[in-house]
Amino acid sequence: MLFQNSKEPKTLLYAVAFILSMIIVLVLIPPLRRIALRMDFVDRPTSRKIHKEPVPHLASIAIFLGFMIPYILLSKHWDKEMAGIIIGSLLILGIGMIDDWYKTKGKDFGALPKTLIQVSAAVIVYSAGISFEGMSVPFSGHMIIFPEWLQFLLTILWIFGVTTVINFMDGLDGLSGGVSAISALTLFIVAIAKGQPQSAIMAIILIGITLGYLKYNKPPAKIYMGDAGATFIGFMLGIIALDGAFKQVTVISILVPVLALGVPIFDNIYVVIKRHLNGQPVYKADRSQIHYRLLSWGLSPKQAVLFIYLISACLSLSSIILMLLS
Repeated sequence: MLFQNSKEPKTLLYAVAFILSMIIVLVLIPPLRRIALRMDFVDRPTSRKIHKEPVPHLASIAIFLGFMIPYILLSKHWDKEMAGIIIGSLLILGIGMIDDWYKTKGKDFGALPKTLIQVSAAVIVYSAGISFEGMSVPFSGHMIIFPEWLQFLLTILWIFGVTTVINFMDGLDGLSGGVSAISALTLFIVAIAKGQPQSAIMAIILIGITLGYLKYNKPPAKIYMGDAGATFIGFMLGIIALDGAFKQVTVISILVPVLALGVPIFDNIYVVIKRHLNGQPVYKADRSQIHYRLLSWGLSPKQAVLFIYLISACLSLSSIILMLLS
C-alpha cells in the first residue's frame, strides 16, 4: 500500500498534502483562465444556465494536476493501485475535455462514448485491485466475501455512479466544488478513524483542490471546471470511498459513504426516476436537479448553494455518527 513506509508524522504528511494541492490549483487557474479566453474555450449562457456572460473552462487541468502532483510526490513507491488510478483518471479527464470542447461550440457530445470511457476507467481501477469485496456480519465479525462477478458489478456501478452524480451537481457557482469538499472531508475523517492512511491522503488532497478551486468558482464564478473537472472529482470520491469507507463494512456502516455523498446520490436518483416517468432520456440535461428546484421556489443562487451545503453537512455528520456507532 502507498504511504505505509512513511516515517514522517502522518499529521505533517496530511498538512503538506493539503497545502501543496491547494497552492497548485491557486497558482495554475489564473494562467489557465487566460489560455481558455484566448482559445475561446468558454461556457456560453443558455436558457438552462444561470450565468449571463461567457465563463472560461480549463480549471479541470489545475484540478487534475493539483491532485496528481502531491499524490505522486508523497507516494513512497509505485504499485498497481496507483497506476490504475492514474490511467483511469487520464481517461476521465480526456473524455471530459472532449465533452467540454463540444459544449463550447454549442454541440452535444454523444452519451455512449462518454459512458464507455467512464466505465472503462472504472474497470481499470477494479483491475488494479480497488473493489467492493464484501461486508462483515454485525456482532459475529464474520466476513462475507462477495463472488467475483458481484465485486466487479458493485465496483463499476459505484465508481461510475459517483462520477456521474457529482457531474450532474455542477449547476451553480460554487455548488459542486463545495459539496465535494464536504464529502471529501467526511471520507477523510472516516479514513483517519479506521486507520487508513492511503484513503486519508487522497481525501485531504481532494479537499485542497476543491477549496482552491472554490476561490475562483464562488459567485460570480471566474472559471468553470466543466465535465472534465467534475467527473474527475467524482471519480476520485468513488475510489476513496471504495478504498476506505467500504473496507470491512457491516450491513449498517455500508450507509456511511452513501450518506457522505448523500446530496448528489439522492437527488440524482430522484432526477432519474422523474425523467424515466416523463419519458425523457436520463442523460439529457434539464432543470430537474435540486439546485434548479430551489431556484424555482424563490431562493437566490447563493441561498440555494448554502442550503445544499447545509443538507450535505447534516448528511455527512450523520454518516460519521453512524460510523462511530457501528
